[in-house]
Amino acid sequence: MKYQLRKAFLVSGTALMTLAGAAFGASGLAWSQEATFVMGTNEVGAPTYNPVKATMLNAATSLIFDRLVVQDADQSFHPHLAESWEEAPDGMQWIFHLRHGVTFHDGEPFNAAAIAAWIPSFTGTDNEYMVGAIDKVEIVDDYTVKFVMKHPEPNLLFNFSSSFMGIPAPQAYKDLGDNFGVTQAIGTGPYKLESFAVGQETVLVRNEDYKWGSELSDNKGPAKIEKLTFREIPEESTAFLELKTGGVDLLLGVPTDFLGELKKEANVQVLTMPGLDVAYMPINVTSAPFDDIKVREATAFAINQKEILASIYGGVGSEAHNFLISALPESEIDPKFNISYDPERSARMFDEAGWKMGDGGIRQKDGKPLKVKLWTQSDTEFKRLTEAVQAQLKAVGMDAEITVFDSSAIKDQYKKKTEHQLAVRSYNWNNADIIDWFFSGERLGYPNISMWNDPKGQELNLKAMTESKTQGERIANFKAYHEYVMSQFVFAPIYQPVQNVGYNKERLKLPEKIRATQIESTSVLDMEVVE
Repeated sequence: MKYQLRKAFLVSGTALMTLAGAAFGASGLAWSQEATFVMGTNEVGAPTYNPVKATMLNAATSLIFDRLVVQDADQSFHPHLAESWEEAPDGMQWIFHLRHGVTFHDGEPFNAAAIAAWIPSFTGTDNEYMVGAIDKVEIVDDYTVKFVMKHPEPNLLFNFSSSFMGIPAPQAYKDLGDNFGVTQAIGTGPYKLESFAVGQETVLVRNEDYKWGSELSDNKGPAKIEKLTFREIPEESTAFLELKTGGVDLLLGVPTDFLGELKKEANVQVLTMPGLDVAYMPINVTSAPFDDIKVREATAFAINQKEILASIYGGVGSEAHNFLISALPESEIDPKFNISYDPERSARMFDEAGWKMGDGGIRQKDGKPLKVKLWTQSDTEFKRLTEAVQAQLKAVGMDAEITVFDSSAIKDQYKKKTEHQLAVRSYNWNNADIIDWFFSGERLGYPNISMWNDPKGQELNLKAMTESKTQGERIANFKAYHEYVMSQFVFAPIYQPVQNVGYNKERLKLPEKIRATQIESTSVLDMEVVE
C-alpha cells in the first residue's frame, strides 16, 4: 500500500464555500499532516525495533525510543532523558539526573527504576559491549541513578546517544519477551508504533502526550506531523521514481548518481549532510586463496578508489583509504597503513603468492584459475559499484563472479560463514568502535564478514574497548588497533559518501538547520507538512 500526503476536503458544502479561498487557496486543497519516508538501503530489512537485541536498526527507531543523551551535528553531546550528568575524576562513577514528567507510551512512568531494569537487559546480547563497562546501577532517588563502573569508559556518552540505547518500557519489555519490537515497541518517543511489516513498511502515529523534546529541537512536542509511514524500497531507482512522481515525500538516502536527475525536478529539494558511511570490500580470510595474506594484499591494492569516485559518484564524496570516516581522529593513522590503488604492488604480490598471469588475462596457480565469488546486494548503487570492482579485479587477473542477494536477506547469507569470499557493502556509524563490530573474533560471519580472528587483533581490540581511561588514550588505542587491522588486509576501502536527503518541498518543510548527525527524531519534530 502506498501512503501519501492525503488531500483533505470539507464535506460541508457551506463550509467549503466559506473556506475555499482563505483556507484552501486557489487549488481548493489542503494537506493532512501525514507523510511517507523511504528508508536508506542500508536499513532495509531490519527485523525488529528492539534496540537492546537488534544488530540492525533503522531511522524510525529514534522516533519510538528516546535516549538519555543526543548528539549534535558537531559531534557534541546534549541532555535528553537525562537532564545532566557528572563523571568522577577517575572515571569509575557517573551520576545521571533524569528528566521529570516523562511517561512511556503505555503510561508507565520513566524514572530511575526504568534505568535500573534497562541496563541489565543487555546481558548476553550482541550489544552488551555498549554497557559492558557498567558494573552496577544504583538508584539514588526516583530521578537520579549512579553507574558504578568496572573500568573507565570515555565512550559512554556516545553509547547512550546511539539508537541501540533507546529506552524501552520496562514492564512491556518483560511481558512481551521476544515479541517486543515486533508486535509492539513501547518507548517514550514522539511517535508510537502502529504497525510493522518486516522488509515492507513501518507506520508511526504521533504521541499526543509528548512534551520533552531535547534542546536540539525547536519544537519540544508533540510532533507536527500526525502520521509517518516509513517504506522499505530496496531498489533505489524505484524509490527515486516514487519521489519524482509524488508517491513518497522524502528519501533518507539518495544515491549520488541520482543527484543530477533530482535537481532537475522543480518540486524536489536535496539536503546534503556530512557522510557517516564507508563503502568497502570485506575479504573472507578463511576462504582460499584469501587465507594467504599476500593474495589479500594484492586484492586490496587492485581497487582504484579515484576511478570509482569519478565514474560512479561523479566526484561527490571522497575516496576511502581506511576503515573509518575521515571526521574521526582515529582515522588519522600512519599513512603507510592506508590502502590506495597500486597495480604494480598488486601484481607483485600475486606473483609472490604463486598466482601467475595466464591465458585470457586470468591468473593461475597449480593449473587452477583465480576465480572467486563476489557478493553484493540488490539495490542499484551497490550493483553498479560491484560491477566496477569486478572490472578492476579483472584488470589484475582475478575473475570475480558476482552474486546478487536481496538487501534484506544478505545478512543471513553471511551468517553461514563459509560461502562468501569477497563482498561489496557499506556501514553507517560515526565512532571508532565500528572496528570492533566488524572485526572482533567474537562476531564471525556477521557482522565480522571477513571471518578474521587474530590473537594480536583481539588483544588490541580489548585494550581499545576496555582499557582506555581517557578520550586521548582511547583515540591512541583505537589508532593502534586500526593500523593492525589495515596491516592484515582483511578488507579493501572504497568510498566515503555524503548523506543526500531528497524531499518534496511542496509537501514538506524541513528545519533550516539539522542538529543531529543524520535525520532522526530531533529534526523530524521540527518538520511539517506544507499546507
